[in-house]
Amino acid sequence: MMKVRFIGITGGVGSGKSELLRYIAKHYKCEIYLADEVAHLVKLPGTPCFHSLVELLGKEILDKDGQIDKTAMADRIFSDEKCLEQVNEIVHPAVKEFLLERYRQARENPDIELFFVEAALLVEGGYGQIVDELWYVYAAEDVRRERLRRARGYAPEKIEGIMNSQLSEEEFRRACDFVIDNSGSLEDSYRQINKKLEAFTWQE
Repeated sequence: MMKVRFIGITGGVGSGKSELLRYIAKHYKCEIYLADEVAHLVKLPGTPCFHSLVELLGKEILDKDGQIDKTAMADRIFSDEKCLEQVNEIVHPAVKEFLLERYRQARENPDIELFFVEAALLVEGGYGQIVDELWYVYAAEDVRRERLRRARGYAPEKIEGIMNSQLSEEEFRRACDFVIDNSGSLEDSYRQINKKLEAFTWQE
């Protein structure tokens, strides 16, 4: 039986996770999920997560179409640590269950060999306990700052704030099984990915 490997990809803001996942999607038999996108899906109207959030936060968080307004929800839980914890206790398990169900389906698909989930908070979210491997996309801090300034137009203060809220390089390295150094050229990063994935036998 073919083994579909469940791999988590994480790293600090500006490390280039999305670009590397685009390469993997193009060259390997895989399914890729971004945790932020899944978090949106599990909050759509009609889902258990949606009903629990509306019950907790009130209908004020809904937009004119009856969907959860991301900004309104953020305003509602801003500076309310207990409320934020309650929201996370609703959303995070729903995201995990969504991903595990998709993984179960991928294992039945002969065309899938790899199953990826990407998120900045995989380590903090306990994903190390459910994936086969955690990969850390590393990039030097000055490289990340320049990418964020150039690609997203972030001010230095905003970059500093985001970076300070995330795990340190040492914490990422300690928690992860494999490190991709994405400080240099994309071609170099692609070589690291190919070398890693070509070592897999795909067999159970």
